[in-house]
Amino acid sequence: MDIDAHMASGQSPMIDPFGRKITYLRVSVTDRCDFRCVYCMAENMTFLPKKDLLTLEELDRVCTAFIAKGVRKLRLTGGEPLVRRNIMWLIRSLSRHMESGALDELTLTTNGSQLTRFAHELADAGVRRVNISMDTLDPEKFQQITRWGRLEQVMAGIDAAQEAGLHVKINAVALKDVNEHEIEEMLRWAHGRGMDLTLIETMPLGDIDGDRTDQYLPLSTVRARLAEKFTLEDIPYKTGGPARYVQVAETGGRLGFITPLTHNFCESCNRVRLTCTGTLYMCLGQEDAADLRAPLRASEGNELLNAAIDEAISRKPKGHDFVIDRRNNQPAVSRHMSVTGG
Repeated sequence: MDIDAHMASGQSPMIDPFGRKITYLRVSVTDRCDFRCVYCMAENMTFLPKKDLLTLEELDRVCTAFIAKGVRKLRLTGGEPLVRRNIMWLIRSLSRHMESGALDELTLTTNGSQLTRFAHELADAGVRRVNISMDTLDPEKFQQITRWGRLEQVMAGIDAAQEAGLHVKINAVALKDVNEHEIEEMLRWAHGRGMDLTLIETMPLGDIDGDRTDQYLPLSTVRARLAEKFTLEDIPYKTGGPARYVQVAETGGRLGFITPLTHNFCESCNRVRLTCTGTLYMCLGQEDAADLRAPLRASEGNELLNAAIDEAISRKPKGHDFVIDRRNNQPAVSRHMSVTGG
């Protein structure tokens, strides 16, 4: 059956109970990763059995249904999306929606480890931007944070991405006593290479092998420190995600802040998240979810799938309840970031 026929079906746009239009879908294509970052995973993770995963064809079909319902931006995440077997088939397939004008942007969040292999293929498939998650410029510290990663591999990936013409943004999780004194150096380095830098507060997702209260560093503190060295000017720049941006006068680059804890960004949330098993999370910070795999597999047509999506959007909550302190040492939600996609 031609799933693109649904593109012409005049699906109603997705508007949640608070009047927010849902135009951004993040899809975790795998829960697997070739790193084991200390704030994201335990070292010995148990991954999902293959039978639970949506096939690449099913992922294509679900994404196409969302695009028919008004999604304009699609971001593939993981785990590490580029370790999913044959992932380039899915990316090339989804790029047809950019060619038709139905989709504005197809992007990727990656740890950078596979970019030397895939950067040119991604660019050829219409991907224009990638976000690379990277928390330090110190090779030893990088290995401590990622457990299995090598900094030089990621640096080579950044080189390959820029050579292929991809716009690169660096995402760094601000970690107390780990990289907090490197942030100025990372800012100068990223901006020196024409890359935006976005700082992220650590989020209470999933049991890890440590204590998150030891990791938590409020970005209000980071911003105040940076403001002593740099001129930070608030700008209205948006990429479709939750980051608030400033222009840094001294470097000419942009710096983003994602602050789910010190200042949540729920009022403008236009996003939903699909996991590799077909579970739709209407909010990163809530357990409430909808199963799209069952309706997807129950019929060749998309009527059941569309109805399940509509029902889920009608339950999108106003916001999340993240908090990290000594009294709330349990994760706010039990699933790991690698399941929902960072």
